[in-house]
Amino acid sequence: MNKYEALFIINPNVEEAGIKELIEKFSTLINSNGKVESVEEIGRKKLAYPVKKNLEGFYALINFESDGTIISELERNFRITDEVIKFIVIKKDKN
Repeated sequence: MNKYEALFIINPNVEEAGIKELIEKFSTLINSNGKVESVEEIGRKKLAYPVKKNLEGFYALINFESDGTIISELERNFRITDEVIKFIVIKKDKN
């Protein structure tokens, strides 16, 4: 099992309940073929440049373990979710 982290930015117009729902949705997806280690709601931050006409966004970070097969499905779900304006999934070093 490899360790990964998924950082995603949610549209700032989404309500607090919607943000919790999205984080739960992605955590459940990861848990289907891996294990979520931690979820960190970083909060609302100003973006360095406009993304989809937004100047700020809500940042969320999920650290998890998986064998790697779930990554493409997770990224597909990030892409088709309209509330997610930007995302990145990174494989962590074993150190």
